[in-house]
Amino acid sequence: MRTIQMTLDDDLVKTVDKVARELKTTRSAFTRKALRDAINLFNTHLLEQKHRQGYTLHPVNKDEFSVWEKEQNWGDE
Repeated sequence: MRTIQMTLDDDLVKTVDKVARELKTTRSAFTRKALRDAINLFNTHLLEQKHRQGYTLHPVNKDEFSVWEKEQNWGDE
């Protein structure tokens, strides 16, 4: 692990410290988790964007999934 310096406004530090105390963790652990969560959210957004672009370039054919209709089970039968 590396130690880094960050510049944060006072209100943000106070809020992070308050939440970290409530979660019974440290400021560093809270920040690591927050950064990991933000990176995961960013990566999910990129994948969703790529997925949308793929369907824009290659739209679903009307009959593309009809072969699976008999296989669906929605639990209402």
